[in-house]
Amino acid sequence: MEGSSFMMRSVPRSTNCGPRFFVVSVALFFGFLLALFFVVELLRFGRMDEVGVKGLMFSKETRTGLIGRKLLQSADDGGAKVNHIGTGTCSTEDISIFQGQTAPLPNGIPSYTVQILNACASGCGISNIHVKCGWFSSVRLVSPRVFRRLYYDDCLVNDGEPLAPGETLSFQYANSFQYPLSVSSVACCSN
Repeated sequence: MEGSSFMMRSVPRSTNCGPRFFVVSVALFFGFLLALFFVVELLRFGRMDEVGVKGLMFSKETRTGLIGRKLLQSADDGGAKVNHIGTGTCSTEDISIFQGQTAPLPNGIPSYTVQILNACASGCGISNIHVKCGWFSSVRLVSPRVFRRLYYDDCLVNDGEPLAPGETLSFQYANSFQYPLSVSSVACCSN
């Protein structure tokens, strides 16, 4: 070394924290959003008589109206036939089923959200909604009052109770594949 000065070399540090940091950040972000959603729902209803997540997901108060967001794809007709104003009677076309993939379970099994909408705008409540559903099953518990398989390719919606005009019923299921769901029969309620 010449002279008394000591020259230090600086080692450049990488600002890339790697894909692991990104995945953890995204997971924490979505976990925070989910927790925020449940806190808002608890504050909105101001009660805790139905316990936990099941109470929030399957209570009658968590159903949305016709003004809810339409984020999922229609299982039967691409969502094109949802305006049934002035038809006077109800039919299977008045029930729209939207289905989309959501975040998988922690063990990696894919999850799906289903929304079943009574799109009849002429005041017709629709009950005994039966859906073609194959051998529907789910790793995640689906309340049988909301959606249950009766037989092969026959599932009952809302325990056979009517959906009011514009009312939406939602549930989530988890399986290795998405079931094709379509309305097979309905019963019209008197106005």
